[in-house]
Amino acid sequence: MNGAAPTDAPSGAHVLLVDDDVELVELLRAYLASDGFRVSVAHDGASGVRAALVELPDIAVIDVMMPGYSGIEVLRRIRARSTLPVLMLTARGDSESRILGLELGADDYVPKPCTPRELSARLRAILRRTLSKQDADKDTDGDAVRIGELVLLPGQRRITWADETLALTNAEFNLLEVLIQKAGQVVGKDLLSEQGLGRPHERYDRSIDVHVSSIRRKLPPLPDGRSRIQAVFRRGYQLLVD
Repeated sequence: MNGAAPTDAPSGAHVLLVDDDVELVELLRAYLASDGFRVSVAHDGASGVRAALVELPDIAVIDVMMPGYSGIEVLRRIRARSTLPVLMLTARGDSESRILGLELGADDYVPKPCTPRELSARLRAILRRTLSKQDADKDTDGDAVRIGELVLLPGQRRITWADETLALTNAEFNLLEVLIQKAGQVVGKDLLSEQGLGRPHERYDRSIDVHVSSIRRKLPPLPDGRSRIQAVFRRGYQLLVD
């Protein structure tokens, strides 16, 4: 990427918008283009899946409510073949679709109606933790952090267990990275949300809990059967050290 936008996000990042609302997509496309993004669009789920896998954008924005393939089905098909960062557009108050999307590997969500400015800010927050961070860290693989069989390779944006790479989404990687860097300490949801999702934690927002639940399933348990990531009541989460 050539330089950085004022918000310290990669300039010229390619965004794929998948939504059947043609008027809304045009509004978002025009704003994002003026804000420095390169934008492509798809107005149905099947086209969205093809574009995501063929055009290889830097991030996709997918509306949950679409005819044919729903946004959830689009996400499911993309996740079967790609770790592309995905931001879901959900109806305000639609907690069921929101949680399902996060469980299937969405990086984050924005409730509709949303302003183009809000969407742009959320996209930049996700991209800061993928494209920019990858560029900044690409020569720092010597900074690997090892906790028993768990190894963080920040320069490669990779975390391994017993030398096998964990299949993590971008949001899961970001959150587990924070927990590894602070292994043995209780990490509050405010910090996890700021550093892992790039936004303030909101009351009643279950995004962190859903992502951590997915990470737990991908990590072998402790010898006594407990999860390696423990919830600490009203404080946050703690990565336990053997």
